[in-house]
Amino acid sequence: MNSVKTIGLMMGLTALLVLIGGYLGGRHGMIVALAFATIMNLFSYWFSDKIVLAMYRAQEVDEATAPTLFRVVRGLAEKAGMPMPRVYIIPQAQPNAFATGRDPKHAAVAATQGLLQLMDEQELEGVIAHELSHVRNRDILIGTIAATLAGAVMILARMAQFAAIFGGGGRDRDEERGGGLGLIFVAIFGAIAAALIQLAISRSREYQADASGARLSGDPHGLARALSALERATQRVPMEANPATSHMFIVNPFGGGGLVRLFSTHPPIEDRIARLERMAADT
Repeated sequence: MNSVKTIGLMMGLTALLVLIGGYLGGRHGMIVALAFATIMNLFSYWFSDKIVLAMYRAQEVDEATAPTLFRVVRGLAEKAGMPMPRVYIIPQAQPNAFATGRDPKHAAVAATQGLLQLMDEQELEGVIAHELSHVRNRDILIGTIAATLAGAVMILARMAQFAAIFGGGGRDRDEERGGGLGLIFVAIFGAIAAALIQLAISRSREYQADASGARLSGDPHGLARALSALERATQRVPMEANPATSHMFIVNPFGGGGLVRLFSTHPPIEDRIARLERMAADT
């Protein structure tokens, strides 16, 4: 179901790009924006593992230096039929984790020191299974495509802002499009709609990784307990994190509720836990 939802959201993002591109600059404007966004995001996709691991000063470990973490990652990777990913520890107190890499052959799993101190082995297995599922489900690729489409819409929205300010496109064309107010509306609506769709895709992939991870570990309760503990910990323990990478972590490192939740890259923890508990009841 989450895969179908993701496909639908991606189609919606593509349609938004086509509609706004056609409205503002025709096919030429849309192609230029899409090409520019593609170049930026391809670089991020290809080097995402190196960039984010260096950003958080992650240190690669082996079985001798982190035996429990290494054993859990190796056991789940073998169970999933995946190559053994590289394993890292992030020197931060907040319990959290992420996986990165453009495919299973270039994957890396990183856990914070706080996570290793907080989780028992069953909970740790649930967290790592969730992260390996992101790799196996090609969520880095899906996220990159979504970011490319959303980025192209953002570029077109910025073009609309400049056109509204400086009167680009010619008087006749501006009148057809509703003048400056029409351009401003398109700019605001396009940017907000693209951001919300991209966030919805991210949330859908989190639900999917929860379900896949629970099946991989064979223990939905373990992941549910881990998520509950992580939610409490993120409220108490701050993390030095870059907002641009918050979507990569198993839980949002900044926490937050209310209006912040609307623009969160993660679905509400209580909803994720409820889904896992239903999975456990059905097995």
